[in-house]
Parts: sequence; structure tokens; C-alpha cells
Amino acid sequence: MNKKDKVIVAASGGKDSTVVLYLLKNLGYDVYALTIDNGIGKYSKGNLERIRNFCKANKIKLYETSLRKEFRYSLKKITDKVNVHSCMVCGVLRRYLLNRLARKIKATKVVTGHNLDDEAQSILMNLFRTSMKLSARLGPITGLIKDKRFIPRVKPLYFVSEDEIAEFSKKMKFDVLYSRCPFATDSFRNRIRNLLNGYEKKNPGTKKRVVENFLSDLNDLKKFYKPKTEMNYCKDCGEPSRQEICNSCRIIGMLK
Repeated sequence: MNKKDKVIVAASGGKDSTVVLYLLKNLGYDVYALTIDNGIGKYSKGNLERIRNFCKANKIKLYETSLRKEFRYSLKKITDKVNVHSCMVCGVLRRYLLNRLARKIKATKVVTGHNLDDEAQSILMNLFRTSMKLSARLGPITGLIKDKRFIPRVKPLYFVSEDEIAEFSKKMKFDVLYSRCPFATDSFRNRIRNLLNGYEKKNPGTKKRVVENFLSDLNDLKKFYKPKTEMNYCKDCGEPSRQEICNSCRIIGMLK
């Protein structure tokens, strides 16, 4: 990522994305914000108001959309209808929209606020699920192959802990919500988070060691799992997909 890039930050109104948005702006990047309203009652409304205020105060152009606008339903309505955990649905649909809208805005990079804690959690989640192919897509720059329809995703806070981000956010007096999404309390990620936090408390540096050990094998993982064929495109929406129908279209198809 360099100063010539048009950078879109996936801005939720939380501490991580707000901190990375602030840093990139003050480092002189050509930075914009994109927020996706999940429609989770007061939680989403509050975050939307916070990111609007932050972008206005810092003279950052904010692009807005919502699951309801894009798919006609809020996150709760979608998960109720398809009977799939909200975190999985949210992740699939948000990644889909981030890529599609970033391309529409003509961004050259998508930045997320993922931090050291997030990556350590993802590594363990994939390990426990024996999903090493998914781990091959992780790292500071995600993905296995390049494609003209896929905007590269970058994680500038990759080596920064969640506690460090929270501390910086509080010192800067950012108006952000520090509590987690109300839908995430019973998620697999939350259980892994609690597990890692417990190990970190007893053995400081655990999360960093998990990530560093993973990075030592990441190039080999990427080579092993790199697709042998070119990227396919979803026959329904035209977005990059390894399957005939992408996961987003599968979920939306279940609503009809």
C-alpha cells in the first residue's frame, strides 16, 4: 500500500476501524470510509452516528449502505430465515459488499481494522476446524491469487494488540463503543477469544507467538493451497468465486 492508492477503510464505528482510519488520514493517505449498517437496533444506529461524526470532524468522505438496502433484510431477519449463525452470515455478506462497493468506488485497496488478537483467533479457529485452506488466505495482505475484480485487503494493525488499540483510542478520546456486537456472545470466535485471553493472562505473549509461528509457515501454505486454475465468477452476480454460485448468492437465494 502506498500514497498513490485510493484506500477504502471498512468503518464500523468501533475502536479498531476508527483508529486505522485516523492513522491513515494523518499519515497522508488518500483515504475514504465505507460503512455497512447491519440493522442491529440501537447498536447499529449508535455506531452509524459515531462514524458519521468522526468522518465529518476529520474531513473524510463516508460511503454508506446497509444489508437492508442491498438485500432487503436486516441481519436478524436474514439469519432467522436461513437458520445460520449471524456471525457467519455477517462475515460473508460484508466481505461481498466491501469488494463490490470498493470496486464501484474505484478503490485500489480495502483496509480493515483486524488486529493481532483477531488473527490469533482466526488461526486457532481454522486449526480446530481443520480448515487450513482458509488459513492460507490470512496474513497482513489477504487472499491467494490476484484478480481484476478482487480489491486487495490490507490489515495495517496486524501486529497491534486489541489492548493497545483500545488504549490509544481512549487517549485520543475517540467516541467509540468498546462493547462487542450483541450477536457475537455465543459465537465460536468468542469462545476462542476467551480461551486465548486466558492463556495470554497466564503466559504473556501467547497471541504474538501464535501469529509469528503461523507467519513462518504462511508462504508454504499459500503455495500448497494456491488454486491450479484461474478464478471463476459467480453465474448469478459476477463476483469472484471458487464455486459456480458464490456464498452470498447462496444465502440470499435461501431467502427467496
